[in-house]
Amino acid sequence: MGDIKYNAEVRDLTRIERIGAHSHIRGLGLDDALEARVVSQGMVGQVRARKAAGVILNMIREGKIAGRAVLLAGQPGTGKTAIAMGMAKALGEETPFAMMAASEIFSLEMSKTEALTQAFRKAIGVRIKEETEIIEGEVVEIEIDRPEGGSAAKQGKLTLKTTEMETIYDLGSKMIDSLHKEKVSAGDIIAIDKASGKVTKLGRSFARSRDYDAMGPATKFVQCPEGELQKRKEVVHVVTLHEIDVINSRTQGFMALFSGDTGEIRSEVREQIDSKVSEWREEGKAEIVPGVLFIDEVHMLDMECFSYLNRALENDMAPILVVATNRGITRIRGTNYRSPHGIPIDLLDRLLIISTEPYSEKEIRQILDIRCEEEDVDMSDDGRELLTKIGHETSLRYAIQLITAASIVCQRRKGTEVDVEDISKVYSLFVDVKRSTQFLIEYQEQYMFNEVPGADEEEQQQQHVQQQQMMEVSG
Repeated sequence: MGDIKYNAEVRDLTRIERIGAHSHIRGLGLDDALEARVVSQGMVGQVRARKAAGVILNMIREGKIAGRAVLLAGQPGTGKTAIAMGMAKALGEETPFAMMAASEIFSLEMSKTEALTQAFRKAIGVRIKEETEIIEGEVVEIEIDRPEGGSAAKQGKLTLKTTEMETIYDLGSKMIDSLHKEKVSAGDIIAIDKASGKVTKLGRSFARSRDYDAMGPATKFVQCPEGELQKRKEVVHVVTLHEIDVINSRTQGFMALFSGDTGEIRSEVREQIDSKVSEWREEGKAEIVPGVLFIDEVHMLDMECFSYLNRALENDMAPILVVATNRGITRIRGTNYRSPHGIPIDLLDRLLIISTEPYSEKEIRQILDIRCEEEDVDMSDDGRELLTKIGHETSLRYAIQLITAASIVCQRRKGTEVDVEDISKVYSLFVDVKRSTQFLIEYQEQYMFNEVPGADEEEQQQQHVQQQQMMEVSG
């Protein structure tokens, strides 16, 4: 198979920020002693659960223990996914964090075990170190000769300098295009990778800080490099094992990562990659970065998946597994056996269980304040009090969803801030689960295929009474 291929290209992406259910989460809100702050980094309450998650976080950062599993268990709307998102934010971009819902496994066009294997390998990173030669210096002058006919190739000269030396380089058409693409001009500090020819603009020289015409609000000033122009530099790339799998199992290479349809990957390919990564580790070229695999709604997995997880957690290169569920004692999917959280006892025995508790009225108010700020909604104190009461009596999720709806109603009446009347209006327009259930019970006869709990038992009792009456009459 030869050398393993991996993609080390860095791409700039333009993100379109949208407000999501957990977009206000910035971390776990812990101090250096792993004590949970009351309100911090978007997290409110759940002090014990967050502190326990902080201990797990330190275990992940050390990266010494593989195959540990954590269960976040609690009622719906108690912040289980928020804690997992906080862990992901606190770990940073270097540590792989893969998220999935358990029901995804049954909708993919591949076997369940293959889907879980890919999820596990997405959560294991490989930090690859390599030395590369770069040319780094301040641009003194760029001369480009453009032929009049247009048929001949462009040529030019680039003058670079450091604090100790200055050199003139001849430029070909490709390098000219790269410099033009990066909008390089005299006074810029640039780095050129000799192997790939990639040009990186590091900033502008402090010597040009008074050239106000050539400055923008985001201009970054850096010192002129010292020493020689050509340097050897250690470059570190972090890729996941799944990305290496896809690149080496598809003919189109790393472009297969963007197509989405990765398909099933042969076990032989994975074995070769694992052995190659082990070689790199022994040679000091690479190191494993165990990440986190978060599976939400884990009770949706069946016995095959649970038995696979048992075996996968024993692997040396297993990531930290974090699962979440809101179920109590219920049936394990695909069987008639009942178990706590719908998870087999042998797997539960491997899990460190973190329980979440319902939010108090004060904590609900603090969460709603954070969400109002996140969604850029001005709300009066009376309105917040009413919304807090609604959240306490119905559910936190229902109260959060009323914020934007109430804001739109406020805009329609040309109001400056959301008040009690706006919340009352949307409360009457959108019913919560309790009121919807009450409505169904009142008008059950008018719905199709209605099955009210206990209705069959009442019918059976009525039939039994009628049979007894008939027997008495005939007797």
